[in-house]
Amino acid sequence: MSGIESWFEYLSKRWDLVASTLLETLGYVVSVTVAAAIVAITVGVLTRNRAFPRELSLAIASVFLTIPSLALFTIFIPVVGLGFWPSFIALFLYALLPILRNTVTGLQGVDSSIVESAKGMGMTRLQILFKVELPLAWPVILAGIRVSAMLTVGISAIATLVAGGGLGDFIKSGLARLPLPNSLEAIWTGVILSLLLALAIDSSMRGLGRLTTSAGVRS
Repeated sequence: MSGIESWFEYLSKRWDLVASTLLETLGYVVSVTVAAAIVAITVGVLTRNRAFPRELSLAIASVFLTIPSLALFTIFIPVVGLGFWPSFIALFLYALLPILRNTVTGLQGVDSSIVESAKGMGMTRLQILFKVELPLAWPVILAGIRVSAMLTVGISAIATLVAGGGLGDFIKSGLARLPLPNSLEAIWTGVILSLLLALAIDSSMRGLGRLTTSAGVRS
């Protein structure tokens, strides 16, 4: 039996488990990306005109990415225990930097003459922010959100080491049983489905960008 046939046979006997772990990983991606986007965009907006707080927030978010993944996942176990929460917190901290950096870059890239024109029209600071600056910066911000979502898909495989579930369960199970039967198929399942999920999310984010960005900004 070829490797592909063996893998499909392995999947055919475990559809329920595959579906549940896939949904667990998708749950991490959605919840982490949404939470990170809310926090990072808010911080980016509040610090966009303040050099020290802006650079400090970027530096702090950068530090999180320098911490080894397994260490960041396990450091919260004494506080929140095993399972979802240490995984969520670690993935959330990893997801902050791309969104925060792109929010700052996008807002700083808005032409000052456009802002001055908006002021001349009598728009308030909040109106300028929500009707001018954020819409113009949105494509750049969304690119950061896409990066964070892809990052979350990949790193979420480590959640299995702290009982967080997800597609990493297949990878851990396969590695632990090498070279026993179905061990490679288990590893393929975790890796290939993670890749397919990343591609699906990236396509969805591209579609969201087309729907939420005006034609004038896209051009």
